[in-house]
Amino acid sequence: MTFTLHRSPQAAIGPLGTWVKLGSVETVEIMAYAGFDFVVIDMEHSPLGLPQVYTHIVTALSNGVAPLVRVPDHGPATIQRVLDSGAAGILAPHVDSVEDARRVAAATRFPPYGTRGSGGTSRAARWGLLGREEYLRVGNEEVLCVVQLESEEAVRAAPDILAVPGVSGAFVGAADLALESGLAAGSEELKVLSGQARKAADACGKPIGWAVGADPEAARTAYRNGFDFVVLGNDLSMLAERARSLVADSRG
Repeated sequence: MTFTLHRSPQAAIGPLGTWVKLGSVETVEIMAYAGFDFVVIDMEHSPLGLPQVYTHIVTALSNGVAPLVRVPDHGPATIQRVLDSGAAGILAPHVDSVEDARRVAAATRFPPYGTRGSGGTSRAARWGLLGREEYLRVGNEEVLCVVQLESEEAVRAAPDILAVPGVSGAFVGAADLALESGLAAGSEELKVLSGQARKAADACGKPIGWAVGADPEAARTAYRNGFDFVVLGNDLSMLAERARSLVADSRG
């Protein structure tokens, strides 16, 4: 499926997604039924392995939701297997430099634009039925390579990182950015850093995203602040928070 993280100029909000950390197939179905535009299947901060990720990708595509995968690192082997499983794209964590960005982008693109190997009989190629030319075209033109900016170094380098061919957009990892910089979450200094990243993305004409907890107003604020897409909550926290509130409310 063709999917973009760009927000329409006429739209009050852009694409809305959520993290998926649980291994159950029902999780992705529920997020699709809830109306999310995309899910980010999280291999960095969950124990999900490739077989579970593959099942999530298939389930998302079957329900009209774009499956993105946050890979655990910049390893090309994992990126290739995720993309050949049919993912719409990847989020690459801790992209701090132009060299990091080039390495990740190359892993998502076929030669001569990158180093991704051809898996012409994979799910991404519809088991060979898509045709070689179209499989290569989709990989080079439609697969999303989103880099996560999670350090002051990354924010400083954002204009050059986002200018790397093959990089589709950026995502500000606010939690790690605060941790690495020693700034308090929600501080004015952190807002300044995120604003710098946002301006760099705007200058390149590429979308940039932000994550919030299970807070609709925080999501709307992110869109008002100029972010193009938002990742809202995650499956585990939604379950945990709802379970706790049910017990607390029942006990008075």
